Amino acid sequence: MTQTTVRLPVAVTGATGAQGGAVARALLRDGRPVRALTRTTDSPAARELAALGAKLVRADFDDPASLGAALAGAGALFAMSTPFGTDPDTEVRQGTALLDAAAAAGVRHVVLTSATNADRSTGIPHFDSKQRLEQHLAGLDLPWTVLGPAVFLDNYAGDWTLDSLRRGVLHLPMPAATPFPVIAVETIGAFAAHVLAHPEGHAGQRIDIASQWCTGDRIAAAIAAASGRPIRCEEVPLSVVETYSADLAAMFRYFQETGLDLDTEALHAAHPAVEWRTLEDWAAGQPWDL
Repeated sequence: MTQTTVRLPVAVTGATGAQGGAVARALLRDGRPVRALTRTTDSPAARELAALGAKLVRADFDDPASLGAALAGAGALFAMSTPFGTDPDTEVRQGTALLDAAAAAGVRHVVLTSATNADRSTGIPHFDSKQRLEQHLAGLDLPWTVLGPAVFLDNYAGDWTLDSLRRGVLHLPMPAATPFPVIAVETIGAFAAHVLAHPEGHAGQRIDIASQWCTGDRIAAAIAAASGRPIRCEEVPLSVVETYSADLAAMFRYFQETGLDLDTEALHAAHPAVEWRTLEDWAAGQPWDL
């Protein structure tokens, strides 16, 4: 990778959200120029990124002209998508527009974030939509890397879980003793920044990433130790999850019946420069208000 490539900005989508924000901050810490793509450049999250040194650029997935302008002159792109708030078909349409704009702009490397095992036709709606985007990216004439993060640890510190945690319960649509792979968004950011710093060594690769395997019981214990409050894990029936989201119910059913396939030992050995943040370290760093 030439010095000219290093100096070119990295365009980051989802930069005002958890995952894209983690990538933007990791790149800024590494001294990389960041172009934060956002629909709203005056939000508190956007202003925070600007204060860290990111350049805010308005971009809308439904406005191809804005995407082209935002990506012009970018050396690389961190691309992410989500169906939540819309639907899987909208996710695919918007993600396709972004990837096509990157190819048209001559972006030199695209890192697309997907999900662990999403390339396996899982039947999970928000995994299968990402598989469609992976397939589209592979057909474009540009270098790429796909990252498949495991279950986000940060989900367990979100508003939707805090109410039950305050009652001493971690609700999980999984048996409390069944292990599954997890990762903190900070680690996703660090891994993406590592790939973007060494694009030639990761071009054409699809890499599922996780820090470790753990159980609901272990997550509850880590939160309890970090917060000083007793927490137990309690399984929620999939039938209950189904009433809220058929998509999430399908995901947890897949986790239970098929299971995710990810070799963390081999992954970590292949990428020793990445700091793989543990569950306990992540929990200790959260501002628990329980």
